[in-house]
Amino acid sequence: MMRRICKFYVPLIRDERGQMLPWMVFLIALFIGAAGLSIDLGHAYVCYRELQASTDAAALAGAAELSSPTATTALVDSAVSTYSSVPGGLNVNPNLQETSSSVSTTLACVTSIGISCTGSPTGDNALQVVQTATIPTFFIRMLSVFGVNAAQSLSISATSTAAMKGTYSQYNVAIVIDATESMTNQDTDANCGNTRIYCALQGVQTLLDELSPCTMSSTSTSCTPFDQVSLFAFPNVVADTAKYDTTCPSGSGSGSGRGGGGGGSSTSPTNTYYSTPVPGATWTATNFSSTNPSYQISDYLSNYSSTNKPDGAFNTSSGLVVAAGAGGCNGIQAVGGYNTYYAGAIYAALSSLAAEQAASPGSKNALIILSDGDANAASSKFQATNGERMTTTGVYPSATDECHQAITAAQTASSMTQTTVYTVAYGSSNSSSGSCSTDASGGEAISACTALQDMATSSSDFYSDATASQNAGQCVSSANSNLNGLKSIFQSIGENLSESRLISNNLVTQ
Repeated sequence: MMRRICKFYVPLIRDERGQMLPWMVFLIALFIGAAGLSIDLGHAYVCYRELQASTDAAALAGAAELSSPTATTALVDSAVSTYSSVPGGLNVNPNLQETSSSVSTTLACVTSIGISCTGSPTGDNALQVVQTATIPTFFIRMLSVFGVNAAQSLSISATSTAAMKGTYSQYNVAIVIDATESMTNQDTDANCGNTRIYCALQGVQTLLDELSPCTMSSTSTSCTPFDQVSLFAFPNVVADTAKYDTTCPSGSGSGSGRGGGGGGSSTSPTNTYYSTPVPGATWTATNFSSTNPSYQISDYLSNYSSTNKPDGAFNTSSGLVVAAGAGGCNGIQAVGGYNTYYAGAIYAALSSLAAEQAASPGSKNALIILSDGDANAASSKFQATNGERMTTTGVYPSATDECHQAITAAQTASSMTQTTVYTVAYGSSNSSSGSCSTDASGGEAISACTALQDMATSSSDFYSDATASQNAGQCVSSANSNLNGLKSIFQSIGENLSESRLISNNLVTQ
C-alpha cells in the first residue's frame, strides 16, 4: 500500500511545473515598485526644480517690492504670492497646477550684504521665501494592490532668499536739466515748495545718494570709479564760464549759479546760442577753458561721496555736487531769454555716454531728461556759425517740429548697447493745444507730456510730477503714478539702476 501511495505522490512532488507563478507575482511587484520609484521620484524632482524656480522668482519679486519707497509687509507678501506657484500665481505650471501648495515669507535685516536696512520703509533689506507642495504619485501607489502601504503623495519644499535692490551694475549717467526761464516758476506743492530748478536739483541729489561712486573694494581714501555722473543743461553756456556752476564764488556760501536767483553770486555762466551736434558723432571731450558753446556742465565724475560709498555725506569739493546744489551753493540756475530746445543737448549727452561706455567695457548707460514742457526755441537762438545747417522742414536741426526732433534724438539711444533713457515731465501740459507749439503748425500736434513719454525707452521709464502742473491737463505716468515729488521719482530711477539678487539661505534664520 505504501509503495502504491509513494508511486502516486512522488511524481507530483518532483513535478516543478507552475513554480514560476509565485515568483512572477513577486517580481512583478518588484518591477512595479522600481518603475514607480524611478518615475515618481523623477517626476518629483522635475516638480521640485519648477517649484525652486518659482520660489526664486517670488523672492526676487518680493525683494524688488521691498526696495519701493512705499513698501509694506502686505505689499511684499502680495508680490511674492503673485510670482509664486500657489493657485492664481504667475508661475503655476502644468506639473504644479494639480498640487496643493503654500508660500510663506520672512523679512529680515542682514548686516553682511552691504545694503542699508533703512533703505526700505519696513526696516529690512532681505527676505526668505519658502514654498511647499504636495504632489500625487502615479505608480508607487499601485503597490497597495499587493498589500504594500504605498505613498499616495509626496511633499516637496523649496527655499529662496533675496536681497533688496542695492547691488549695482556699473553705470555712466548723463542728466539733462531744463534750465530755461520757466524753471524759475514756483513749485508750491508740499513735496518741495521752492523754484522748479531748486526742486529738480534736489532730485539729482537724491539720485547721487542712490548710486555707487566707487567699487566695493574702494576705501574712504581711495576710489576706483564705478558709477560716473555728468550734468548737462540747456540752453548752452560758454564752456569757460561753466565753472561758475561747479564752484562756489570766493567768500560766498550760497552764490553759485547762472542768472536769476543766484543768491548773491557775483559771477554767473554766460548763456549762448543753441548748438546742434552731429548725431552719432564721436565725442570730443569738453574743453572747459574754451569759448565754445557747451551743454555739459560737469565732466563724468565719481567723487560725489565723501565716504566713497552710497548714501554717504556729499563731497562738497566735487564740481558735480556743487552744480547739483549740494555744495553750499545754489548750483545750476534757470535763465531767461532762451526757450526750450532738447535735441542738441540729447545728441551731445548720447555721444558722451558712448565714449564713457567704450572707456569702461561692460558698463551700462543711463540718460535722464528732466523738463517742464514745450520745445519752442526761435530760429534766432541757434548757433550762428551753424546757420547753414538749419532746416525749415522739421528735420534736425530745425526750429520747427522741435518736440519730434527731441523724440527722434532720444530714440537713437536704442541703437546703443545697454542704454536706457528715463524722462521726467515736471508739471508738463497734457494738452496738444499750445503745447509743443512748433510741432502744431504744419506738423503733427503733440503735447509736451506725450513728447517726454515718447522719449523714454519704455512706459516704465517715464515719470511725471503731476502735482506741480500749472498747465492745461495733468501729465500722469500710468506706470509710476504712485510716486509724488521729484525726490521719490529720482529714488525710483536710482533703484532701477540697481538690482535685487539671490543670497545664501543661511543668512536668514527662520
